[in-house]
Amino acid sequence: MTPEETWKLCLNFCEKELSKQQYTTWIKPLSGDVDEKLKQLTISAPNQFVLQWVKERLNDKLHSLLEESSNISSITYNVNKKTKRSLSVEAIITESPDPKKIKPVTTNGLNKSFNFDNFVAGKANQLACAAAKQIAEKPGTTYNPLFVYGGVGLGKTHLMHAIGNHLKSIQPNAKIKYLHAERYVHDVVKAYENKDFDSFKKNYHSLDLLLIDDIQFIAKKNRTQEEFFYAFNTLIENKKQIIITCDSYPKEIVGVDERLRTRFSWGLTVSIDPPELEMRVAILLKKAAGNKIQLSEEVAFFVAKQIRSNVRELEGALNRIVAMSNFTGREIDLSLAKESLKDLIAVRGRQISVENIQKTVADFYKIKIADIHSKKRSRNYSRPRQIAMSLTRELTNLSFPEIGEAFGGRHHTTIMHACDEIESLRLSDQAIGQDLGFLTQVLKG
Repeated sequence: MTPEETWKLCLNFCEKELSKQQYTTWIKPLSGDVDEKLKQLTISAPNQFVLQWVKERLNDKLHSLLEESSNISSITYNVNKKTKRSLSVEAIITESPDPKKIKPVTTNGLNKSFNFDNFVAGKANQLACAAAKQIAEKPGTTYNPLFVYGGVGLGKTHLMHAIGNHLKSIQPNAKIKYLHAERYVHDVVKAYENKDFDSFKKNYHSLDLLLIDDIQFIAKKNRTQEEFFYAFNTLIENKKQIIITCDSYPKEIVGVDERLRTRFSWGLTVSIDPPELEMRVAILLKKAAGNKIQLSEEVAFFVAKQIRSNVRELEGALNRIVAMSNFTGREIDLSLAKESLKDLIAVRGRQISVENIQKTVADFYKIKIADIHSKKRSRNYSRPRQIAMSLTRELTNLSFPEIGEAFGGRHHTTIMHACDEIESLRLSDQAIGQDLGFLTQVLKG
């Protein structure tokens, strides 16, 4: 394998491992240099922020990848200001630009297609939706901040944009800003490099409504957290509205300062859960109507029974059916839906039940199934429980909240932690790796 192929292997792995936005922001600015004699890969980052992010999240995984696929045995890191710059506006800047050439962002970041009219409310999100509508009418007066948490693809971002768009319609002069937390990190880095925090503070501290998505991405970024702390306090004191989304409950965010986590809970904290069957059907029918697609309830129910995790996957399944209809010229009916989703149906047919996983793991470790569901913290019970959770995530299409429910009503962040823990042990503990391999083989038959 040539040095170029080795680096391309790493990039391809990162692209699959990360979201598109994460890849653009953190990976594209990197460069890689392979020393075949030393069996060493040197990764160069444009600044310390990027360097720290990559090391914390990808170092171990890249090590494992290179050990399996190449003769590279070590990875080193350095900061190189000449590292190739990403062309994306979302990416962390790699060189200090001339402040005179920096064009301020004039757009509010809102997506006009996301509004309350096309947001499907149900049991899973009714509290969040009700609070959002109230805030949109009278921001800064009741629930401030509004903290919305839940898994991916459940409508958190849609709800934020709906609030912003509604406020803009009734208060056209309101200063509104929606952004992903990674964009906020980018702005802090830019202000730091240009030594221009006055402009940064003027931009954020003067808002009427701040909508910040996926706040967990500021974890372990101390300077970013410090600036957000000041911005948060200023906006709250001025009775300006803040809305935050996250993948976990405020107190459970890892790597965020306690004073921030406490402030996140000052207002109203609400969760958005995976939609129930009827709500999934309603979402499909709403999406279809909005795109002028003829979709029967029969087909909608069929699709909703196949896709249980989140709205994005529902949309993906609908798009797949529509594409097949367009390509073949056939009407959208149950037969076409089954044909379009046959791969998904086949996977579900082969899927292993969570009950089977729990029983297999319990038998293997000579414990009771009740111990899997229990709160016992002894390693004899907690480790098999974590293994069962990890295998359930790997071998089924259940979401983290659904897995949590199947394991005694545990919070989804507990499941996420268990999966991360077992994945780490899989690489570092040979015995655990062997157990997982054997159990997977048994379960797959």
